[in-house]
Amino acid sequence: MDKFEKLQGIAAPMPLINIDTDMIIPKVFLKTIKRSGLGVNLFDEMRYNADGSENPDFVLNKPQYRDAEILVAGDNFGCGSSREHAPWAIKDFGIKCVISTSFADIFFNNCFKNGILPIVLPQEQVDLLMKDAEKGANARMTVDLEAQEITTSDGEVIPFEVDAFKKHCLLNGLDDIGLTMEKATAIDAFEAQAAQSRPWV
Repeated sequence: MDKFEKLQGIAAPMPLINIDTDMIIPKVFLKTIKRSGLGVNLFDEMRYNADGSENPDFVLNKPQYRDAEILVAGDNFGCGSSREHAPWAIKDFGIKCVISTSFADIFFNNCFKNGILPIVLPQEQVDLLMKDAEKGANARMTVDLEAQEITTSDGEVIPFEVDAFKKHCLLNGLDDIGLTMEKATAIDAFEAQAAQSRPWV
């Protein structure tokens, strides 16, 4: 998993509330167990017309937001089913940070496990960031995980809270496998000792 330290990028405004995981990645695309390739189908039913053409009114199809790396969203983002394909699709598209007033718990935790930083802020601050995102590609935000600060395009600094353990994992690029491998030396020592004390196992 890639390390998340400081991100400076375009933020896309998506003020819809209750964006569920089926809106993020419809169930028809859940046949794969690969984490790559799902970005093209992110928000598929909103992003494309019935004939497969792009919906020009959808925010991520607009030229100024095609390279967005930050998503400023409405309340209760990621609700619905627990499919991990949702953060896979978000990450594969290129979005590395989602900001909202609240997230569904399972989606929230899955984001950290897949290298995405979900940030919870009060409505007033989300509204401020939404307006900043509406300025388009020239208005770039900075998300500094180490300092736990978001800096708007106008230079206003907004602090945010993050769990210390989850922060450690993102800063060091550690998913569940990476966390286990941090203990590789201890695991090897245990196995060597076990082999000596219980050779019949």
